[in-house]
Amino acid sequence: MTDFSVVGGGVAGLVVARRLAASGAAVTLFEASDRLGGTVARHDVAGIALDAGAESFAVRGGVVAALLAELGLADDIVAPAPWPAWLQPVVGEAVPLPATALLGIPSDPLADDVVRVVGRPAAERTVELDARPWGAAVPSTLGALVRERFGDDVLDLLVAPVVHGVHSQHPDELPVARAHPGLPEALTSAGSLGGAVARLRATAAPGAAVAGIRGGINRVVPALAEDVARHGGDIRLSTPVGDLATLGGTVVVAAPRLAAPAAPGRRIDLVTLVVEQDRLDAAPRGTGLLVAAGAPVGARALTHATAKWEWLREAAAGRHVLRLSYDATPADPVAAARADAETLLGVPLPVVVGTAHVSWVRPAAATPPAGLTVVGETVAGSGLAGLIAHAERTAAELLAR
Repeated sequence: MTDFSVVGGGVAGLVVARRLAASGAAVTLFEASDRLGGTVARHDVAGIALDAGAESFAVRGGVVAALLAELGLADDIVAPAPWPAWLQPVVGEAVPLPATALLGIPSDPLADDVVRVVGRPAAERTVELDARPWGAAVPSTLGALVRERFGDDVLDLLVAPVVHGVHSQHPDELPVARAHPGLPEALTSAGSLGGAVARLRATAAPGAAVAGIRGGINRVVPALAEDVARHGGDIRLSTPVGDLATLGGTVVVAAPRLAAPAAPGRRIDLVTLVVEQDRLDAAPRGTGLLVAAGAPVGARALTHATAKWEWLREAAAGRHVLRLSYDATPADPVAAARADAETLLGVPLPVVVGTAHVSWVRPAAATPPAGLTVVGETVAGSGLAGLIAHAERTAAELLAR
């Protein structure tokens, strides 16, 4: 007899199923496709095993690291190289991202590296706006907050590219608490947005804000699946579910189409290039670039993956792995990615030894129907840290009932 039916075998569904099964419950997980993991996947490009989706996770809160420790992967958690990330502005050459910022929101708008991006008039206007008395209510979205306290230029030229690179959405679509759980309280305490950012940065744990897994984030999927099975869970691939009422036990939905079938999604394209170019050995744009809307390239971000991850640099054996993401699918994705990479990195790429193009639909946030237990991106956002934390809380609440 099934105690819980989990519909959807992405990371959130696997985390819930694992936690429920580990408690001794009888769990059946249904996955419509022939593989698990959702957008966390692996592909081989030029003989190198690479992530086809997420390639890092936020370390904030420690929830992902805790799960990886339970799965026996703690020793394979790796920090990215300490190269800075860069920004390709609308006009001019690429520049390093401001050093004292949170999701692109600067603590000091008059710092030279901020002025270089937004211009002196916009920076001075930001100081004026943020000096106004703080009201009682925090705006609902990060975009509304930044626009109110820092103005449109800082939002469009600096914050939007960073938020898009991290969360794959515009700040106008990102709730403040999801952007950073501590931001609302810091705003109330500091009385200004710049002060709130300064406080959060001062109290943040030392080290990088993200981490990866040696061999790729995709390794978490088989590890979760093996643990579900070890605890007696039943995983059924290629088993779509049309009617939730036919399932046994308490139903948990981790499939976006069932959680919020009317919510439109956002297509994201990822093009991976494996190239030979000795001039990239010096990482001329650090670990990669975020791109402001209106810049002279179609890509929204470029990750120089072999500069970011030491394990991947070793695996690539002198070659370089570049990942470029797009909101609008280019007519020729590989040709567009190659041209954009040359523009963003400032070096020619005459030797491309391997390419891959994948796409997926990122579901919009949605409120699930009353009485339906839902996990996954529609309710927790796109980052692995948020997905896993929400799935773990949901499992604990279900078991407490």
